[in-house]
Amino acid sequence: MSRTIPLLQSLTCFEAAARHKSYTHAAHELALSQSAVSRQIAALEAFLGIALFRRTRHGVVLTPAGAAYARQVSARLEGLERDTLDTMAHQGSGGAVHLAAVPTFATRWLLPRLPELARQHPDITIHIDASTRPFLFADSEYDAALYAGTSEQVSNWPGTQAALLMHEDVVPVASPRLLATRKVWQPQDITRLPLLQQSTRPKAWRQWFDEMEVSSELALHGPRYELFSMLATAASHGLGVALMPSMLVESELARGELQIVCNRPLRGKRGYYLVTPEAAQEKTALTQFRQWLQQHAAGDPLRE
Repeated sequence: MSRTIPLLQSLTCFEAAARHKSYTHAAHELALSQSAVSRQIAALEAFLGIALFRRTRHGVVLTPAGAAYARQVSARLEGLERDTLDTMAHQGSGGAVHLAAVPTFATRWLLPRLPELARQHPDITIHIDASTRPFLFADSEYDAALYAGTSEQVSNWPGTQAALLMHEDVVPVASPRLLATRKVWQPQDITRLPLLQQSTRPKAWRQWFDEMEVSSELALHGPRYELFSMLATAASHGLGVALMPSMLVESELARGELQIVCNRPLRGKRGYYLVTPEAAQEKTALTQFRQWLQQHAAGDPLRE
C-alpha cells in the first residue's frame, strides 16, 4: 500500500525554512543552494495543494496552514531523529522507551531504581519527560506514561490501557528533631504540631484526622506548599509535620532526615499507573520495562 507522504527531503527543507523563517538560512543549515530549498518547498506545496509560505519584502512568513503543518512536521522529524539515534546506539539490540511521567514520582521513586534496571537490562535506555496530564499518544512520540490519578481519570483517557502500579498511601512524617520530646506519637498528639499543607490538597489533614477519629480545629492551618518535594524539604528542616506518600520520601527516611510520626496510613483515591496505547504493538523494550516496573512496584525494596 502506497502512503500519501511527501519526500523526506522536501519535509526537511520545509522544517528548516519554517524554523528560520528564511530559505537562505535553511539552505546554509542543510548545505544546499537557496534555489534547491525553494524547489523542494514548491514541490511540497504542489503535493499538498496549499501555500505554506507567503513572500514579504523582508523574506518569507508561514501561512496559518503552514504554521500548523510545521508544528506537526517538526515533531515527527524530531521523533524520527530520536529513533534513528536509538537504533544506531543499540545496533539492533535492546531499545529505548520514551516515557512521559509525573515529575515527583519519576524523580523520587523511579530514578533511584533505574540502576537496577540497567543491571538487569543493560541494552534498554529510558528517556523521561515530565508530564502530568493525559495526552493523545497518536500525537506524541511517547511509548508509555507514568500517571498519577484516580481510576475514573485513567478510565477516561481515550485509546489507552492502564496497569495499576501502586496506591497512594499517605503518612505523617517529620524531622526527628521535631519529635524528640516524645517517644510514641498518637494521632491526637499530632494536632499540637505545626501542620504543613499542600496547596493542591487543602483538605488532606482534615481527611487524615477524620479517618483517625480525631478532632482538630487547626487541620486547615499551616504554611502551604505546592509540590511534594517542597513539603519533604520543609519537613526535614523541622518546619512541621507533612502528609506524604511514603514511597516519595524513601531516601529521607533511609537517611534519617525524616521519620514516620504515626504509622497510620490513609489510602487515597489516587494511584500510580503505567499507561500505554491500547492498539499499539508493544516493542520488546517496553514489555521488559513493564515487567520490571510491576515487579518493583509490588514491593521490592529500594536497592543501592
